[in-house]
Amino acid sequence: MSTFADARSLAVVIFLGFVALSLLLCGLAAADQDDPEHFYAGGGAALGPVGGGLAVAGDYISAATLLSTTGSVALAGFDGITFALATVASLTLVLRVLSERLRVAGVFTLGDFLANRLRDPSVRRALGIATLAVLAPLLLVQLTTAGKVMAAMFGLPEGAVAGCTVASGVLMAGYSAFGGMRGTGYVQILKVGVVVAAVTLLAGLVLARYGWSPAALFDAAGDGSGAGSEYASPGGQFGRTGTGALDLIGFQVTLLLGAACMPHLTMRLHPLRDARTARRVRVWAVAPVAVLCAGIVVVGLGASALLGADALRAEDPGGNTALLMVTGALDPGAAGPRQSLLFALVACAAFATTLAAVAGITLAAASSVARDFTAHAGAHGEGRASAREIRRARWAVVAIGALAVLASANAHERNPQVLLSLSFAAAASVLPPVLLNALFRPGFTARGVRWTVYGTLPLIVLLMAFSPAVSGTPIALFPDRDFHWFPLQTPGLVTIPAGFLLARLGSRRTGEDRPGSRRPGRAREDGHRTRGNGRPDATTGPRRHAAGPPPLRDAPRA
Repeated sequence: MSTFADARSLAVVIFLGFVALSLLLCGLAAADQDDPEHFYAGGGAALGPVGGGLAVAGDYISAATLLSTTGSVALAGFDGITFALATVASLTLVLRVLSERLRVAGVFTLGDFLANRLRDPSVRRALGIATLAVLAPLLLVQLTTAGKVMAAMFGLPEGAVAGCTVASGVLMAGYSAFGGMRGTGYVQILKVGVVVAAVTLLAGLVLARYGWSPAALFDAAGDGSGAGSEYASPGGQFGRTGTGALDLIGFQVTLLLGAACMPHLTMRLHPLRDARTARRVRVWAVAPVAVLCAGIVVVGLGASALLGADALRAEDPGGNTALLMVTGALDPGAAGPRQSLLFALVACAAFATTLAAVAGITLAAASSVARDFTAHAGAHGEGRASAREIRRARWAVVAIGALAVLASANAHERNPQVLLSLSFAAAASVLPPVLLNALFRPGFTARGVRWTVYGTLPLIVLLMAFSPAVSGTPIALFPDRDFHWFPLQTPGLVTIPAGFLLARLGSRRTGEDRPGSRRPGRAREDGHRTRGNGRPDATTGPRRHAAGPPPLRDAPRA
């Protein structure tokens, strides 16, 4: 009982310490948050390359990275390891391609970036809808996970999960509304330190149990999984027959393209000062994620070796509790997995991960609501208009937080996998086609953006609704019903090509767009007079509105 009391006391102390330090950091960052440049972008390069990189890593590390990937490694072996590798590869690839190109002065959201890039403000609403479609399901999963981890950390009964979810939501709203981008950045940096330290400690204890031999650990994990030699071959996650191979490929492609294109992550790239800073941020972002994913692989193998697949599935069919369960096996003095001092440390790290991720996601969603769906003052607008916009963003944080808490508190008994699949599929199928075409394809138009968003999102919802992720399998959203006709659990193999195809078709020049077929020009948000095809008219040049903001411009290049 003394061990149990010590673990509970330590959990309370660590939890309260993390919350107090996080609120202090947000309070320090809130002094100048009435300026859009500070609220949305953290004052430009205020965090520096090291802090900016760690903040990007913190936004990237989510409950799916920490808990779901650990469970996939434990139960699926080879497939789970490739998921961890794809997580690192996704961040590396997207930062390598986009980090230097997304930095633009006065740009805070993807709607801002595309409106500036294409010189057409009509894309804002489409990008706002895409942002909410990507972030809303992810927010529900993160908030539900935060409530579950808090209840487990304090040893509360199942009925207390809803209350813990509400408490997590209140903390999240405080971080986002008062701290802004800089405050949540401080929280992300703190979170990276806590979670990397906890997982590294856990991985070290697992390897020490097997004589620091990765080969011995992998063999023991294969025996514990019950799969034997098949543990080292593909197919453990989605099956080795039928459409299992297609599901695995589709999930990997979706993870590779979608994970690092999340709006709350790209939001951190816009304020970067120059190309050299972007490169340094890339290094400091990828390094902790790589260390964390390596530790996750080791811990997942340890969970399979020490506990066995049957025990893991009995606790959670998807293995999402493997990270917490392995702590009991590594602490021989504990009377149970939830009475371990190690459990208290790891549970607090998991809670810090989910809570910080929720704060970043909420801030990105509220920023999109405040800027992409309403008129705004611009990066250099009048002080009174800017203050109104910040108040609107803070109220959006409260509204989004309240809706998310209400939804997640009533859905914590459902399998979150379908929401994760929906979020990543939307991110991979909409955002890369839009961003890559806007950056690298001359002639890409606002109509191409609208076709991509309004054509791909309904297709994703349709295919997901009739997929095995929703019905027909034991871990589906409705396991007792079967109405699926789409064979793949993740629709990325269909929706990602559809997104690129719609972007290309929507940007084709029609008869009205061809030379000699001009429509009356119209004034744009950036002050340019445009032709009917949406391109700036070079003959008129820039013209400012009487009280409007100056045109956005690219940040100075190194």
